[in-house]
Amino acid sequence: MSGTASKLEVPGTRVFDGVLASKGYALNKMCFSFNDAGNREAFRKDEEGYCRKYGLNAEQYEAIRSRDVLGLLAAGGNVYYLAKFAGILGLDVQDLGAAQTGMSKDEFKAMLVAAGKGI
Repeated sequence: MSGTASKLEVPGTRVFDGVLASKGYALNKMCFSFNDAGNREAFRKDEEGYCRKYGLNAEQYEAIRSRDVLGLLAAGGNVYYLAKFAGILGLDVQDLGAAQTGMSKDEFKAMLVAAGKGI
């Protein structure tokens, strides 16, 4: 076996690799800032200005503006950082998982329970 690992292809998912990490750096940095309540409030008051402060590109800003979780993932968002943004919207990680899989939240929860992952 060679020292080169092949990429795992999972239909309907994105592997968060170095390319996506680089692409999403500004987006993820902004979402990380939401750990601070003052930053969450600043975002709520002026979303466009807050996004500009972090240097989001047009694709990232549009996904933020339209609350497009799948678009955020495509724009380099890491689900763990996006969870901070989702919290501002009153969403949780199960909402994000449901969006990623094209399921309702209840369907996603049922899938987790069936797989032994609990809720």
